[in-house]
Amino acid sequence: MTCPALPEGFDLTDPDVYRNRVPLPEFAVLRRTAPVWWNAQPHGVAGFDDDGYWAVTRHADVKEVSTRPEVFSAHRNTSIIRFNAGIGRDQIDAQRLIMLNMDPPEHTRVRQIVQRGFAPRAIRALEAALRRRAEAIVTRARGRGSGDFVTDVACELPLQAIAELIGVPQEDRARIFDWSNKMVAYDDPELALTQEVGATAAMELISYAMNLAAARKKCPARDIVSRLVAAEDEGNLAEDEFGFFVLLLAVAGNETTRNAISHGMHAFLTHPGQWELYKRERPATTAEEIVRWATPVVSFQRTATRDTELGGARIAEGQRVGIFYASANHDPEVFERPDVFDITRDPNPHLGFGGGPHFCLGRSLAALEIDLIFHAIADTLPDIRLEGEPRRLRSAWLNGIKELRVRYT
Repeated sequence: MTCPALPEGFDLTDPDVYRNRVPLPEFAVLRRTAPVWWNAQPHGVAGFDDDGYWAVTRHADVKEVSTRPEVFSAHRNTSIIRFNAGIGRDQIDAQRLIMLNMDPPEHTRVRQIVQRGFAPRAIRALEAALRRRAEAIVTRARGRGSGDFVTDVACELPLQAIAELIGVPQEDRARIFDWSNKMVAYDDPELALTQEVGATAAMELISYAMNLAAARKKCPARDIVSRLVAAEDEGNLAEDEFGFFVLLLAVAGNETTRNAISHGMHAFLTHPGQWELYKRERPATTAEEIVRWATPVVSFQRTATRDTELGGARIAEGQRVGIFYASANHDPEVFERPDVFDITRDPNPHLGFGGGPHFCLGRSLAALEIDLIFHAIADTLPDIRLEGEPRRLRSAWLNGIKELRVRYT
């Protein structure tokens, strides 16, 4: 099936597209004309032994795919919609050990364990420390006068939150930042990274986390690591499972929140009325609108476990199905004036945190980090302003900003 309104050969996961923009106009065309559309690809270009995938662009359909794991599997081909063409199948299959790429009941078992670390009480216990860290981060930035908002501000609090959450020494946060960057930036030639470099970084991070888990088993502390691994026979995580959990945190809890903060700052500075409103009123709805607007994870995928039908399209068993959260979050059937950045938007049923069994465990923590950092920015850097256009990450599935030059004072 073709969509005559799109250029021949257009691919919604082409990393060169995202180096410049999120394809919101193309999403709008598909929602209207072909909401479940076969996006043909050159054979194997995404790392899979196939010729394309079904692109799902409407909010209702993205939500349906997300909530039916028995039909749409995260495990069969993982949730990552595009790897490099040269990746080996064994490298893809190895990623099934990450919770993101599990299906129930194994996903249910692991999630029930790790969600202990994200209970409301656990998040509340972090708030005071993270508020102090947010204030310190923006105070340091003010002292620089100008700089790159991404490295000076946006990346710092998510990294420090992870370190606080799992007991990683703060002096090791730069290593986690480096490892996570290498794992997700293999599509960006400027960073001179390859899939192999990313795989090595992943193994180094897993090894680091496993060593941390082993140390806590021998000498438990009052932190989440001890709670998750100290008594494996009582339903806790094995050391390798904890390693893969930290790997997921490094991307889901670091890269995504960092990019939400970066996009949020850019949105405020290009919508000055919203920045003035925020500084004056601090709406509690702000963080959710920033996540909707940014949608740091543009898309994930599922694989059909049987022949099925969705949105009028017949999907065959084994075919991949791309769920485009960025499109769902701009669906006018769900959001009034979806192309407007409105920090008072309520209700805001966005899918920026996913849905179904894989709904983001760290939603409350991410929202808290976004709230704390923008409160601190508004208090300490009220006159922050842009000094250049954002430089975007070349990625097939992340809406990333590599650099955002600003003047802080």
